[in-house]
Amino acid sequence: MIREVLIVEGKMDVVAINKAVEADCIITGGFTLSRRTLDNIQHAYNRRGIIILTDPDSAGERIRKFLTQRFPNAKHAFVPRLDATANNDIGIEQASPQAIRAALERVRTLSFEPTNEFSMSDLINNRLNGAPDAVERRSKLGERLGLGFANAKNFLRRLNHYGVTRAEFNAALKEIDHG
Repeated sequence: MIREVLIVEGKMDVVAINKAVEADCIITGGFTLSRRTLDNIQHAYNRRGIIILTDPDSAGERIRKFLTQRFPNAKHAFVPRLDATANNDIGIEQASPQAIRAALERVRTLSFEPTNEFSMSDLINNRLNGAPDAVERRSKLGERLGLGFANAKNFLRRLNHYGVTRAEFNAALKEIDHG
């Protein structure tokens, strides 16, 4: 049983999670979070902690950003976009139990004191921005680092805000480059 409560977007996300792990979940119902839902999340946040596990799409990112502002000590899990895509749909409900377990094994916590370890130069020099294969490389690196999929600007922010070390970054790049 996972100690923290998972925050997901819909009922089918809970079905997928229950196939992967034993965990309590709170459903946001999308971006229109009700007062009751926010109160339930606040209670879980205070008592057990929460892990935000939203869909790897723009709506999921908006929900994650909103919840992160309200619950700054929340943990974050990211299912890679490729692993959450099936039947022309993107979402946690499309992810396999293995992909969900892998995301929960790589939980990250937003840092209150972000580093400036990484710069846009790191992304450009490592073909993570501005290169023909940059989107694919960011996707693979995000999967290995547990940061999920993001555009270059947000990926850089995640590198500096989720405690990624230079050694982790370099090791993950090496995996990508050498198969």
